[in-house]
Amino acid sequence: MLILSKDEVRQALPMTEMIAATKQAYAALSAGKAEVPLRSSISITPHEATSLLMPAYVQQETSEALTVKIVSLFPHNIDRGLPLIHAAVLVLQADTGQPLALLEGASLTAIRTGAASGAASDILARPDSRVAGIFGAGVQSRTQLESICSIRPIQKVLIFDPRQDQVEKFIEDMAGHGPIPSDLQAATDSREVASQADIICCATTSPTPVFADQHLKSGVHINGVGSYTPEMQEIPADTIQRAALFVDSRKAALSEAGDIIKPINDGQITEDHIQAELGEVVLGTEPGRQDPDQITFFKSVGNAVQDAAAAQLALENANKLGLGSNVAL
Repeated sequence: MLILSKDEVRQALPMTEMIAATKQAYAALSAGKAEVPLRSSISITPHEATSLLMPAYVQQETSEALTVKIVSLFPHNIDRGLPLIHAAVLVLQADTGQPLALLEGASLTAIRTGAASGAASDILARPDSRVAGIFGAGVQSRTQLESICSIRPIQKVLIFDPRQDQVEKFIEDMAGHGPIPSDLQAATDSREVASQADIICCATTSPTPVFADQHLKSGVHINGVGSYTPEMQEIPADTIQRAALFVDSRKAALSEAGDIIKPINDGQITEDHIQAELGEVVLGTEPGRQDPDQITFFKSVGNAVQDAAAAQLALENANKLGLGSNVAL
């Protein structure tokens, strides 16, 4: 079995390649070529934590992928100086079930989650987008920013997080690296971000909206990837109501995405408000953005096809680069 560490996973998953792989994974999902049960969730009540089990089988024209990911989110880890997320991805031989590889999953999750927003933004954001806004300054926000800067020539980035020290560290670590511009600024409030950004990425676990709808710029594209339960809500219901709404999976979004479930329960929208799955836009069966002034919103709760695509790409590149350690079972 091949073992890939977090550093090796990062080397094996260049963002531009991961964005392309994500588009194809979403297309396979929407075309009915993937088996993805709703993820199983285990509540670890004494620690206010959650562990998720996410299996997937994806069949494409020239390849197959079979993976299982276990990802755990322990909010109090931050107080202990530990990462919020720990994860591992098991890769199986698709035609035999034989274990092939074990990949460090937190890095893979961060990269594939960033790539989802990169794919959505490449498809839905205005071509003239130059200003990015980031809500949240954690690990997930870093790959969100990298992905956006990989598909649009972003010149300025505004970051808002109540934890000012996190924002300062974010700017110090990210400014000027790779496709990311050097002009990264700490926003004084959420309005500053919402009123200027052409592309917004929300990567928080907030139970309430992180910006006000009336502050949004015309034609903005928004990615919401932080909330993953019916109780969480990063995006105002008024924004959901007037935006063109795209999701990774209708089934998952209607079961898990508080950003969508809450407005439905309040009677502000119906299930039909979802315009399309992103994979349907990739396949050309549904339209994407239809007006430069339109607000577009992509909601992802995370789908196991992303993990399968990431694991497949990681193994291909690990083989080319000679990455990983082999362990006999």
